[in-house]
Amino acid sequence: MIRFNQVSLMRGVKPLLEQVDVTLNPGDKIGLIGANGAGKSSLFAMMRGELHPDQGDIDFPAKWRVAYVAQETPPLERAALDYAIDGDVNLRKLQAELERLETEPESTENGIAMGEIYSALADADAYTVQSRGEQLLLGLGFSLDQMQRPVASFSGGWRMRLNLAQALMCPSDLLLLDEPTNHLDLDAIIWLEDWLKRYTGTLLIISHDRDFLDEIVNVIVHIDERKLKRYSGNYSAFERQRAAQMALAAGALEKQQRKRAHLESFIERFKAKASKARQAQSRMKALAKMEELAPLRAAAEFSFEFREPLNAPNPLLVMEDVDAGYRSEDQKTGEISEKTIVHGINFSLQIGQRIGLLGVNGAGKSTLIKTIAGELAPLTGESTTGKGLNIGYFAQHQVEMLRHDESPLWHLAKIAPTTREQELRNFLGGFNFPGTMVTSSIAPFSGGEKARLALALIVWQRPNLLLLDEPTNHLDLETREALTEALAQFEGTLVVVSHDRHLLRATTDQFIIVADGKLQPFDGDLDDYKDWLFQTKLGKGTDVLPAAGKDNKTAFPVQSPVAPSKAEAEAPVVNTKEQKRKEAEDRQRLSALRKPIEQKVKRLDEQIAKRTAQKAEVDAQLGEESIYDAANKAKLKQLLADQAFFTKDLGELEEQWLALNEQLEALA
Repeated sequence: MIRFNQVSLMRGVKPLLEQVDVTLNPGDKIGLIGANGAGKSSLFAMMRGELHPDQGDIDFPAKWRVAYVAQETPPLERAALDYAIDGDVNLRKLQAELERLETEPESTENGIAMGEIYSALADADAYTVQSRGEQLLLGLGFSLDQMQRPVASFSGGWRMRLNLAQALMCPSDLLLLDEPTNHLDLDAIIWLEDWLKRYTGTLLIISHDRDFLDEIVNVIVHIDERKLKRYSGNYSAFERQRAAQMALAAGALEKQQRKRAHLESFIERFKAKASKARQAQSRMKALAKMEELAPLRAAAEFSFEFREPLNAPNPLLVMEDVDAGYRSEDQKTGEISEKTIVHGINFSLQIGQRIGLLGVNGAGKSTLIKTIAGELAPLTGESTTGKGLNIGYFAQHQVEMLRHDESPLWHLAKIAPTTREQELRNFLGGFNFPGTMVTSSIAPFSGGEKARLALALIVWQRPNLLLLDEPTNHLDLETREALTEALAQFEGTLVVVSHDRHLLRATTDQFIIVADGKLQPFDGDLDDYKDWLFQTKLGKGTDVLPAAGKDNKTAFPVQSPVAPSKAEAEAPVVNTKEQKRKEAEDRQRLSALRKPIEQKVKRLDEQIAKRTAQKAEVDAQLGEESIYDAANKAKLKQLLADQAFFTKDLGELEEQWLALNEQLEALA
């Protein structure tokens, strides 16, 4: 069990957490969510012991083995497969000890020690570790040849996959994953989902991918207003509960404001009257003690829209017998060489098409998009574009292409040099670049802010063809949702590569798959693609499994179950069915007691509203000068009598209202 007990944390002068209390159960799969900068990564650092809370403590069993993804990967000459297996630190220690013992002279003691090591190695599944390591790396997108390459030969994104493989290889009771899908394609994400579903320890995961969270987690912990709030269920369940809470909070606030108005009205009328002085003082104390309710705050929603394209040719583009790939020149000989990635492309884009590109990493999706965008010339064949084609292209590494020493305003002015500065500022303000931020260097901006700027530059150009290659990298949940809604309403043609299935489902209506060097339509949805992937790609090379995974429906490496502690084994068994029945009976009993009182309060609310309106009308008439003329003497007399009656009646109604509400509070 993980307990946060009155935890407070500051980073510099900024408070991230304040007196946080939350309990997480063993075996929970927990999604940690919150705005960028809310403290998610800092919470992970506390779990790893790299940060310490300023107040309070975080408690979980000392014997728990904690696994997490390292953020740095040294440029080692060690083979990728060996590096992944290094994640099982205990296994590597046993192997090193065995090697040491094998170099020592034979003796009885040495033989006994070696026997114990062999037994421990068997318990650690040492004899299947090579196969399990290969399965992990295959699932994460590595080929068998790549597994033998040195770590130093891989790019940063692939090294992060190797670090993820190390964390998954490590037998653990608590697994911490911070944005594990950032460097993965859709195929690897689907494989990782399946692996994590079978993980038997406690999982704590930070992710901005709602489909990923929905598939895996059964608990959401939301960081909001420097507090941790626990919700049961996946991300979609959290959204429903959060919306319901906000509706309840709005109702509670309205009810409190009504009660406050009644108290203030009573005090104002009777605080100077001797017979009511004590009651007025009592109401003043009640008013002072009343806890100020604030409405449950929702994060300010960010939204934008793509401007309507000015025009669009039809077709926008036609490719005939195109081979897509790369040309390179030998620096010594000047000889030009070609590498074909996708061949024999016969493809056209019509107005209004919305296409999602599928395929494993390295199949050629980005190569195809670059060729459509004109970034790469066809190696063979012909590519013809329609007159008036205006492409908006978001490359996979678009953020790195920005000038980090310049401001958002500079970037926009570069593509719109004749537009008034105030118009540019107003446009950027709509993408959450307000005030001095619009003229500041983007170097210190977060990845999400830079990605938002890149999107703003594309939106400004009013494209009729959008080519998006992993546009959600660096974006938080809120901005991803804004992009998804904007793309769903985009009136032009769309071709998108993304590992965000929520975005693909909401914005595309057909899929094309890039596989085995060819481009072909995929007749199905994302669920069909997942099935196809398991059958044709991810199910291969998984003959050797650890004991715990042999009976699993899908052959993936899984960890052996963590044995329960003695205390857990001896814990009393709770009859949850009986407990839930008793809780339901208690709720029904309370509801039966509260219902007649609530009905009386409702009737009193209506009577008070009616009397208040009647008194206000009388007060308005008494405020007119003409009512005091001699001719209106009888009417004045009647109005004064009405005013006295309404005032008295209102006082009695309010006293009844307060008494009934005190009864309701006692039953809460």
